[in-house]
Amino acid sequence: MEFKGSSVYDEKEFLLNYLQRRNRVDSPNNSIEKPVMYDLLTGVQDKRILDLGCGDAEFGKELMELGALYYQGVEGSEQMSKLASQNLEGLQGEITKSTMESFDFPQEHFDLVTSRLAIHYLIKIDELFINIHNSLKNGGQFVFSVQHPLTTSSFESKKTGERRGNWVVDDYFKEGERHEPWIDKIVVKHHRTIESYFASLTKAGFTITGLREGMPRRQDFHDEEEYERRKRIPVILAFSCIKQ
Repeated sequence: MEFKGSSVYDEKEFLLNYLQRRNRVDSPNNSIEKPVMYDLLTGVQDKRILDLGCGDAEFGKELMELGALYYQGVEGSEQMSKLASQNLEGLQGEITKSTMESFDFPQEHFDLVTSRLAIHYLIKIDELFINIHNSLKNGGQFVFSVQHPLTTSSFESKKTGERRGNWVVDDYFKEGERHEPWIDKIVVKHHRTIESYFASLTKAGFTITGLREGMPRRQDFHDEEEYERRKRIPVILAFSCIKQ
């Protein structure tokens, strides 16, 4: 069975396994993607934040603790939405159960829009980027990460949900659906090139101020072997953009 969008997170066993993997010390979420996101953020103090595909909103909780004025998370999974609401209890934030595509974006409302490893689930991104641009105040920032296109180009070298030891880069310029074996499920992601992300962002009116490929840093890893392994190929791509 194949899962599209956030639907796989409503599978109880998958969700438990995912959270266990994501929360391990040297997971790429913690050792690579998270440091990059914080490096790209220009600050959160007193800002109104929209987080698309927010998952369990642990990120939102951290942003609130760092001084954000308000946080709104958007999450399509029922189970993730419940976890997110629990994590935000007592804080100045809320969770909207919705996909990114169907979310009703308020106009010129947010200072910062974020999205972490979620946009690669979407079939189309042009309209989303326009909606995000319109929802930001002038000078607002959009920071997001996706799975790196080198890793989504082909899953030929990944026959199971276990970690890959080698990577095949193929059909890079052939954009579209990719079917990834992940934690005993098949998850549908959408491959697009770095150039395609860049073109969609500029078409929406954004000025791109930063691009990162998540080069590992030794201080972010506990295990030397995992650090050396992660230097073999980029696993994330992240952009920082400004509405001017």
